Amino acid sequence: MNYVIRGNNLEVTEALRNFIEKKISRLEKYFDTPPSADAHIALSVIHDDHKVEVTIPLQGVLVRAEEKSADMYTSIDLVVEKLERQIRKYKTRINRKPRQEGSLRSQLVENGNTSTALVDDEEEPVVVRTKRFHLKPMDVEEAIMQMELLGHHFFVFSNAETDEVNVVYRRKDGRYGLIEPE
Repeated sequence: MNYVIRGNNLEVTEALRNFIEKKISRLEKYFDTPPSADAHIALSVIHDDHKVEVTIPLQGVLVRAEEKSADMYTSIDLVVEKLERQIRKYKTRINRKPRQEGSLRSQLVENGNTSTALVDDEEEPVVVRTKRFHLKPMDVEEAIMQMELLGHHFFVFSNAETDEVNVVYRRKDGRYGLIEPE
C-alpha cells in the first residue's frame, strides 16, 4: 500500500510519517495480497484539535475514517482502530453473503479468527422505512434552503443544471457538501 500523507497547519516529520505508516500497515493483515491502492492521510491542527482523516479506495468499496483528539498520535491510533472495525464488519458481511468472484471478498483474508466475534454480536442491517417523493428540479442553493427549512442534515434533489440526482449535506464544520454521480 502506498501512503500519501498531507499536513494542514502541521509539518509532517519523519517520525510522524513512520508512525503513520507502521500503524496503517496493520490493516494489510486483513488482505490476502496487500492492496495496491493509495492510502490518503490528511493531518490537521485546528486550535487544540489534532485531526486525522484516512481514505483508502479499494476494489468495490471506499474505506474512510476520521478522528480528532488533543494529541496527533492518539488521533492516529483511534482512526486505525476505527478502520479495523470497518474492515472486519465488511468482511463479516461478505462472508455471510457470498459475492461474485473477483470482488473484495477474494481480496480479504479468509481466516475465521478476525471476524467471528462480530458474527454473534452484529445483526444484519434492516430497512425499517421506505420514503418516496417527487424530485423537484432545483439548483444547489434552493436545495440547501429546503434542507435547512426541513431541519435535516441532508437533502436529495434533482439538479436543474445537470438533470441528475444530487445530495446536499451539512458537514461537521457547518459548511455544505454536494454529492454528484460520476
